[in-house]
Amino acid sequence: MLTHDLPRRAQVVLIGGGAAGCSVAYHLAKLGWTDVVLLEQGQLSCGTTWHAAGVVGQLRAHPSLTKLMLYSSRLYAGLEAEVGLGTGWSQCGALWVAASADRLTQLRRTVDLARAQGLEAHDISVAEAGERWPLMRTGDLAGAIWLPNDAKANPADLTQALARGARRGGVRILERTKAHGCTVDRGRVTSVATTRGDIECEYVVNCGGQWAKALGEQVGVTVPLQPAEHYYIVTEAIGGLDRGAPTLRDPDGYTYFKEEVRGLLMGGFEPDAKPWVASDEIPEPFEFQLLPEDWDQFDILMRNAVHRVPAMETVGVKKFYNGPESFTPDHNFIMGPAPELDNYFVLAGFNSSGIALSRKAPAGCAGRRFITYWTLRVRVSAPRWAGSGRTGSRRPAPSRWSNTAGGGRTGSATAPPSTRRRARGWRSSTRPRSPRSPCAAPMPRPRCNTCARTTSRSRPAGRSTRPCSTTAAATRPT
Repeated sequence: MLTHDLPRRAQVVLIGGGAAGCSVAYHLAKLGWTDVVLLEQGQLSCGTTWHAAGVVGQLRAHPSLTKLMLYSSRLYAGLEAEVGLGTGWSQCGALWVAASADRLTQLRRTVDLARAQGLEAHDISVAEAGERWPLMRTGDLAGAIWLPNDAKANPADLTQALARGARRGGVRILERTKAHGCTVDRGRVTSVATTRGDIECEYVVNCGGQWAKALGEQVGVTVPLQPAEHYYIVTEAIGGLDRGAPTLRDPDGYTYFKEEVRGLLMGGFEPDAKPWVASDEIPEPFEFQLLPEDWDQFDILMRNAVHRVPAMETVGVKKFYNGPESFTPDHNFIMGPAPELDNYFVLAGFNSSGIALSRKAPAGCAGRRFITYWTLRVRVSAPRWAGSGRTGSRRPAPSRWSNTAGGGRTGSATAPPSTRRRARGWRSSTRPRSPRSPCAAPMPRPRCNTCARTTSRSRPAGRSTRPCSTTAAATRPT
């Protein structure tokens, strides 16, 4: 039976109340979509969002991802003032270090591409890097990159702030309401089944995080992601560590460091990851929970951290976090309409970077870009870019979701010919269009100056100096 607060129908049903789902809800509300319902099986941010490290970095290997990160930073910087909820936002900057000449070359190339998107970045010396991070060992470094606008935030607080903004725009958020299936008719989802009743809908957005794959399987949609264990520790206070210390990233050591209550939050991505259970085997309930500590798996990260920051060898550890995250085969998130159904969308698989793209800090940017392409129906002219599942054409992407960075970028050899032809005209091809029409209005044909009929002559509108064929025949001397 339906409860009093569960609507019988909604235009859009969002499944998942993490950073991604709340970001989509927030941006839909900003665009005036008010008949929206967000379903969360537990409480907001209870899945993987709550234990995110909260590092909001802007530098990414692909220019499109860097552009999304820049949007996230702008959004989060003003979100607290907009909705009146604290987000823990602190623009502390970030330091990327290179322990080899090859790594430094790679960082410099990435920075050059990012600067074209408006990213402020500086190539600094090892000595200056040491001044910005006094606790760091610098003897083996080849160089460093300084990003003054990187930041950190509290993921759970960010999610709540996005949710408040969505509610103000008319979105209904229902917690303790689990979606367990959908009704499909002729290639479209017509309703979502929940533990409290069914909701008829026009669109469904799967923002289920590590549950997204299982949710997709319920309706025959393939969402290729796998939950894997992700680790970080929080240390006790360290002498000489300033509260405003920048984030430190050491890609050669697979580690990152963030100041946390005068101690350090240190985590990373070990070369050989440890998978968790499949998406449909996650125990219930799994809310605000962590997995058992695994110091053996964490060993390579700890050794590299001690090498880079010697103080890590003696400082005490307050908490070991082992939280599952969803990862994709090509390490790019999944975003866009599902090939199998006309009105089913997916935004998931952030590879432990959801806040930036939503969780570690890109829900904001991904939510905005996702909603822009969806609501404005920019299908044929929208480019395929890093992190998209099927953005652009309504035709299924090659190998389903494989057209992420490297496989389906605009202008690549694997992109459709029509997409390759549009590669050089990115800005003009994505100009805003009316939400009521997926295509720009055609240019009007020129009209005859005598009878005002349209003519097939290829001249600008209203500038035809010659009469149309009908007028010419009527006025021709006999």
